[in-house]
Amino acid sequence: MSFRYPTILLSILFVWFMLLAIKPYNRHDWALENILTTLFILSLVLSYKKFPFSKISYTCIFVFLFLHVLGAHFTYARVPYDMWSQNIFEFSINEWLGWERNNFDRLVHFCYGLFLAYPIRELFIRIVNVRGFWGYFLPLDLTMSTSLVYELLEWGVVEVVASDIGQAYLGTQGDIWDAHKDMLLAALGALIAMMITAIINWHYQKDFAKEWNDSLKIKMNSPLT
Repeated sequence: MSFRYPTILLSILFVWFMLLAIKPYNRHDWALENILTTLFILSLVLSYKKFPFSKISYTCIFVFLFLHVLGAHFTYARVPYDMWSQNIFEFSINEWLGWERNNFDRLVHFCYGLFLAYPIRELFIRIVNVRGFWGYFLPLDLTMSTSLVYELLEWGVVEVVASDIGQAYLGTQGDIWDAHKDMLLAALGALIAMMITAIINWHYQKDFAKEWNDSLKIKMNSPLT
């Protein structure tokens, strides 16, 4: 794959990041939100020569990070999407959908699964060499697992840092089931992504059924010792 495409996406994301680094709503929360983002982007850059992703994967990663950087600027609970919809389209998204809270955080958790499950699938296929059923189940499983780990990380941050910064980072907005709903939405997003991928592959891949069946066959008859 040409180096040009990921470079363009990285450049756009960098400009977006720098613009939203100007006067964020809560500088400390913004820094916390972007620690993992910075490490993730750095790992993609450093591993590019040995493991360049496909254009689809880079596009999915870009869209997710674009939304995340926006949420970090305002804090997730304060992204004014409803005000924007009223100013531009003259209608309220919250009223239309019957929402009583700011649901931008819910959207991004859903997008975490929807957009990152495919790059995770690419990792499993190209490194672990999984095939068939496991090429769809394992990306879903890892997406759910990492979503759980992130919720635990958020909990740890709230326990360690000052309460006002921690609550801004956590963004529960008074919902005691916030973490559970976030994990559910991430899982739902990943499930949809893998279902779409499976349907496309079933349509275009001639040996789809055989590969799926072979992946579920027993490879070793003897139990492990």
